[in-house]
Amino acid sequence: MHISVIGTGYVGLVTGACFAEFGVQVTCMDSDSRRIEKLEKGEIPFYEPGIAELVAKGVKEGRLSFTTNIAQAVDKALVIFIAVGTPPSADGSADLSFVKKVGEGIAHHMNSYKVIVTKSTVPVGTGETIREVVKKTQKTPIRFDIVSNPEFLREGSAIEDFMRPNRVVIGADSDQAIAIMKDLYRPLYLIETPIVVTDVPTAELIKYASNAFLATKISFINEIANLCERVGANVQMVAKGMGLDHRIGSKFLHAGPGFGGSCFPKDLAALIQTGERNGYPMQIASAASRVNDIQRGRMIDKIREAVGGLKGKTLAMLGLSFKPNTNDLREAPALAISRALLAEGASIRAYDPEAMTEACQLIPELQPCRDTYHAAEGADALVLMTEWNVFRNLEFEKLKSLMRTPILLDLRNVYEPERIALAGFKHLSVGRVAQNPRTTT
Repeated sequence: MHISVIGTGYVGLVTGACFAEFGVQVTCMDSDSRRIEKLEKGEIPFYEPGIAELVAKGVKEGRLSFTTNIAQAVDKALVIFIAVGTPPSADGSADLSFVKKVGEGIAHHMNSYKVIVTKSTVPVGTGETIREVVKKTQKTPIRFDIVSNPEFLREGSAIEDFMRPNRVVIGADSDQAIAIMKDLYRPLYLIETPIVVTDVPTAELIKYASNAFLATKISFINEIANLCERVGANVQMVAKGMGLDHRIGSKFLHAGPGFGGSCFPKDLAALIQTGERNGYPMQIASAASRVNDIQRGRMIDKIREAVGGLKGKTLAMLGLSFKPNTNDLREAPALAISRALLAEGASIRAYDPEAMTEACQLIPELQPCRDTYHAAEGADALVLMTEWNVFRNLEFEKLKSLMRTPILLDLRNVYEPERIALAGFKHLSVGRVAQNPRTTT
């Protein structure tokens, strides 16, 4: 089978490379000629473990190719995946202009039956919108089917998520399209991956409902963390006690500075807008979004109080990407918090293993550093913002000798407070009692 993937961003490139690994002939198309030129040279436009090797393998074995020519992409493929951006509009709703443009391009060049699949996260009703766009744009009526096949890829582990998914969701109203999609995912039958077959609107909503629920878990545990600080409880033990209940589960119960990334904030906003347009306010989703905004403000307060006011203070910030193993800075808590700290007169010496260049382009006031210890030089506090592995076993004696004041703001709860206090640091975290420096006797 030959497929095409329109859009070579994070979702599109991972999808194309992984299907090529499944033995499918894949054409990845993008209108950005510079991006395609780089991909043809093996240059990947984002950081994701394993993707460079997978792309190189697909190209070498002749199953993966790149083009800027949509006519070529449409002509070759039986299945065409739409994997372009759906950024938030001013009101929070998903901007479908790129999706519609792709629909028009497919319709212009279609000369035989096609299965048109939305891989991008799109609101309920997008499938029907694409259907109307294609019908309206076709020069002569040619049969096609619309399918919703949402992605559930976690940045930092996207290849594993594609190759060994929890489930595959196929939303379609055509037996032929369902059969083709099942055949495409046939390699997953060996690992007994559940295939959820439903209608298009339900498939579209599954993605939004999933992300909204996970975002709500994060906001919920952050609220519990804030209460823990007031009553002297330990949020990590609360989360452990909760998570051992199989009805709740332990995932996404990690307190911190709030969620970010390309999915949760945008998808929550789009779900809230979908509810408003349909006369049903999404109150829990709205609260989760509101709590997330408040949490960032609480982290700023925590840092300000720890160093006794921000004006003239130097902070060493460890981690800028919204999570480890990615250079994605979209809605990253570190960026919003950095801007607020800088606005109050602080200086920030920053280090991130993968996102330094992009972060400094977005916030030129950041002082880029080559590693943790370079960042710590002369700092009034160390702020651990993203839990990269490189930050999990720091040399605190060395840090103490470099810093002006030994304070660790552990905003991802990486370290045990008692251990850091014994190392001579004041330790503040999220949802746990602050510890002052002490020495062994």
